[in-house]
Amino acid sequence: MDHHFDLVIIGSGSGNSIVDGRFADRKVAIVEKGVGPQAAYGGTCLNVGCIPTKMFVHTADTARAPQHGAVLGVDLTLRGADWPAIRDRIFGRIDPLASGGERYRATGSDNVTLYRGTARFVGERRLAVETAEEAVTITADQVVVAAGSRPVIPDVPGLDQALGYHTSDSVMRMDRLPRRMTILGSGFIAAELAHVFSALGVEITVIARGGVLLRHEDAAVARRFTELARERWDVRPHRKLLRATRDADTLLLDLEGPQGAETLRTDELLVATGRRPNSDLVDAAAGGLALHADGRIAVDERQATSVPGVWALGDVSSPWQLKHVANHEARTVQHNLLHPDDPRTSDHRYVPHAVFSSPKIAAVGMTEQEAQAAGRDYVTSAREYSGVAYGWAMEDTTSFVKLLADPGTGELIGAHIIGPEAPTLIQPLIQAMSFGLDARSMAKGQYWIHPAMPEVVENALLDLPLG
Repeated sequence: MDHHFDLVIIGSGSGNSIVDGRFADRKVAIVEKGVGPQAAYGGTCLNVGCIPTKMFVHTADTARAPQHGAVLGVDLTLRGADWPAIRDRIFGRIDPLASGGERYRATGSDNVTLYRGTARFVGERRLAVETAEEAVTITADQVVVAAGSRPVIPDVPGLDQALGYHTSDSVMRMDRLPRRMTILGSGFIAAELAHVFSALGVEITVIARGGVLLRHEDAAVARRFTELARERWDVRPHRKLLRATRDADTLLLDLEGPQGAETLRTDELLVATGRRPNSDLVDAAAGGLALHADGRIAVDERQATSVPGVWALGDVSSPWQLKHVANHEARTVQHNLLHPDDPRTSDHRYVPHAVFSSPKIAAVGMTEQEAQAAGRDYVTSAREYSGVAYGWAMEDTTSFVKLLADPGTGELIGAHIIGPEAPTLIQPLIQAMSFGLDARSMAKGQYWIHPAMPEVVENALLDLPLG
């Protein structure tokens, strides 16, 4: 059976936000794949990504408070972590939001049809949709591909579903906490979930391909984070997983490293080696869509693909796998669908990110190694939290702010923070870069509350060696 629509949206994450009352005169279809936690309505961020992980991170931060209390002269004790209560509180909040969003889309608008199934392109603006009830073909004047991404599983012998490993899609819904967990990967997902589970009492081993964790951060930040991580976790750098096997309830991981072969025993394995765009799942190539070498759908600054009338946003097309980027791109697409004669472009000049581990990290703009590789003239400064009064209050000895700026204009070209509340502290620096406020004007043209934590940002700005 064929159905024609004015607009079809593939994916219920950021793409779901496009359709509001201004589309009431259009016949719209939204297609969301399958069922289960990995395909719950609302996309990755709501169900298996940034929202639940940050709720777990806040719990982990609370669980770690006794470790810091002794330094402050406060005697605190962690008597234990009730994993089912922690898990059920978080998903007891999230799951009703997902089901409520699906229910609204299914019944709340006469002009919107919700398909629960996998959509695949079979031609330009032509999709085959397999639902539990039927197979349909839908066509549309406009199509928005917002199909997201999924975890990458390395091609390692034995690393298959029969082994019984976890990804970020499943690990937060475990029945119980294991005694030991090994995390394969060293990026932001690995860093955040290592913090969560170690704070709750799990022995964590991190297998890293390179020499440091979070290797894409500024080198000074990555080195500091790795040093601190080694104090909490068994960090094994320069390792390659050769094969994985199961011995009853134990997983055996054969590794190759600087000292040769080794075998690691663990209770649970979390594979956190990155994510890949779902362009193959929607068969974007069959729809005529041009792709990047890594599988992302190619888009221009308007979020338009190579096929007229087809748009893409979020992880399926963006090099930044970040919810705030997907939301920004969704607003661009929404405007361009409503106002085709007055198109907007997405602003990707200063895309910030944060890692909610312990310590927290936030960054925007160029790293020092990127500035060097680009041949960019720059000056830099770094200020420790311990140099300001609030840092004294926290007895912080490891956190810092690092800035890069153009030596001639004072324009900020990079900002990197590692330490408590880094994702909050960096926001005024993002604002300065986005609106062209130079470092000297930012430092001297406003009051900085004393003795608040942002004074460390003020001092880093003042320390930049500018003329």
